[in-house]
Amino acid sequence: MSKTELEEDLRATFERAAASVPLAPDLASRATTGVRRAQRRTWLAAGAAAAAVAVIAGVAFSLDGSSPAPAGSPSAVATTPAATTPVTTMQTLAGSWRPVRLDGFTALKVARPDDPILTFNSDGTWTGSDGCNGLQGTFSIGQRGEFTARVGAQRLVGCDNVPHTAILQAAKRIVSNQTTLQFFAGDGLEVARYARAR
Repeated sequence: MSKTELEEDLRATFERAAASVPLAPDLASRATTGVRRAQRRTWLAAGAAAAAVAVIAGVAFSLDGSSPAPAGSPSAVATTPAATTPVTTMQTLAGSWRPVRLDGFTALKVARPDDPILTFNSDGTWTGSDGCNGLQGTFSIGQRGEFTARVGAQRLVGCDNVPHTAILQAAKRIVSNQTTLQFFAGDGLEVARYARAR
């Protein structure tokens, strides 16, 4: 298969994948996600191909004896170990968290009637305040940090509130440790970061 055929095959695969994406309310803001993923995959495929060629060339040269690798240097491409992230469970998530950074939201320091906070309980319920309104709902965590949240009834008082519910609904994966809680969208980008409330 030539490079052109491979590129056309990849492009067709990406176009089929993009055509199968369901319509969603936030589709306009995520319209370029498929293109970015396709570009990443293309770069990854090109990088993998280049690495394979380099390894094959290195093996061929060492078999040929024309240019041996210096003593002590690796003949293959070095790889970095996968980053280990702590497993988030109901117990490690339990407690109160305050927002530190929310993607697209800059008014975290604005004065509000209540402190914006989220509290996760180990029974799968959450409560909180967006600074003006009491919030509540349920959540679940998968074995690899997959996250889903449902928002319950809430009152709506107008103020410059912190969009906790939007973050919870956009999040598809979470990672937490003793001090930090991160929410990630389906495309893997961090949408919010919280710190444990004291």
